[in-house]
Amino acid sequence: MKKTAPSPSIFHPVIKRRHWLAAGLGVACIALGCQGVAGAQTIAPVVDGTVLVTNKGDRSLSLIDPKTNKQVAVVPEEGITGHEVSASADGKLAFVPIFGNSGVGKPGTDGQLIRVIDLEKKAIVATIDFGKGVRPHCPITCEKTGLLYVTTELENSVAVIDPKTFKILGSVPTGHPESHMLTVSKDGKRGYTANVESGTVSVLDLEARKLITSIKVAPRTQRISLSVDDKLAFTSDQVQPLLVVVDTATNTVKNSIALPDYGYGTAANPDGKTLLVAIINRNQVVEVDLATMKLGRTVDVPAAPQALIISPDGAKAYVSCDASAQVAVIDLKAWKVESLVDVGKVADGLAWAKK
Repeated sequence: MKKTAPSPSIFHPVIKRRHWLAAGLGVACIALGCQGVAGAQTIAPVVDGTVLVTNKGDRSLSLIDPKTNKQVAVVPEEGITGHEVSASADGKLAFVPIFGNSGVGKPGTDGQLIRVIDLEKKAIVATIDFGKGVRPHCPITCEKTGLLYVTTELENSVAVIDPKTFKILGSVPTGHPESHMLTVSKDGKRGYTANVESGTVSVLDLEARKLITSIKVAPRTQRISLSVDDKLAFTSDQVQPLLVVVDTATNTVKNSIALPDYGYGTAANPDGKTLLVAIINRNQVVEVDLATMKLGRTVDVPAAPQALIISPDGAKAYVSCDASAQVAVIDLKAWKVESLVDVGKVADGLAWAKK
C-alpha cells in the first residue's frame, strides 16, 4: 500500500501533529543537531538585501536583515491571511496576496486582495482588489518583463499585474483547479504552475497569455521551482516521497528522485550545481546534485520547514520553519545552520528584496 502524505490545512500542509508538540516545548538547538547556533557562530558575509517572511499565524510580514540575522521590522498585513510574498524588481515594495482562512482546496473564506507594502516606510501603501473572491496566492515578480504574476486559485488562472500602477492587466488560464504555486522563466516567456489535487504542472505562454500544455507528474503535487538555466522544473509528489524533474524543452517528466520523506519547498543554488529541498516531516533540508541527480548532504532545521530561498551570492539559504516560528539560516559553504531567526507564528512564504 502506498504511503500518502496527510491532507493540507491552512497552516501545516503536510505537517504531523508532533511538530506542534515540539514547538510548544520549545525544542532546543541541541535537540535539532544545531549546537551553538544562537549567537555563537560567526555570521558569513552576504550581499545587501532584506529577507521577507509571511507569518500566517500572525497575519504579518517580517523583515530580516541578512547581515545580522535579526528581524528588524514586522508589518501587519491587515487581512486573513497572506501565505506568500514577492518583492518588486527594485526591492522597494513587497506584494502579499491575502488568500483566506483555509488551505488549498479547503472550505473557507475567499481572499480578493493583494497588499502592497513599502519596505522603507514599513507600511501598506496600496491594495490591489480583484473585486471578488479569487484566493490569490503565489506572487512572482519578473525582472525581464517588469510584470507581477499571481496565482488566482478559484479562477484556475494566473493574474498579470502592472506592479507600478497596481492595475490588473489580464490573466493566463492554467486549465486546472488549485494552481497553487508558480515559477517563471528568467526571460518572462514561460510560467509553470503546480496544480495540487490534479497532480499536474501547467506550462503557460506568458506573452500570448495562453496554456501550452499540462503535464501529469504525480497523484498529488506541491510547490514548484526552476533550475538556474530554466531547463528543469522541480515539484514534489505528495503521495510518494519523490522529487519530480520536468524537462522544460520537451515538457515531459525527465526523472523522479527518491527523497527521505515528502518534499516541500525547493530552491536552486545560483551556481546551478545543486538544488535544496525542504523535507517537512523530517525537519531537514537535503541537497540534490543536479549533475548526477543524486542526494547529497542533509542538515537538520527546526520543525516543519516550508519555503526555501538562497541569497543571490549563493552563500546562505533561508528556510521558513512554521511550527517553530523561525527562519533557519544555513551557511552553504560550511553546510551548517548559522543562526535561527525568531519571526511570527506559522512562518511560510519567503522572498529576497534587493537593495
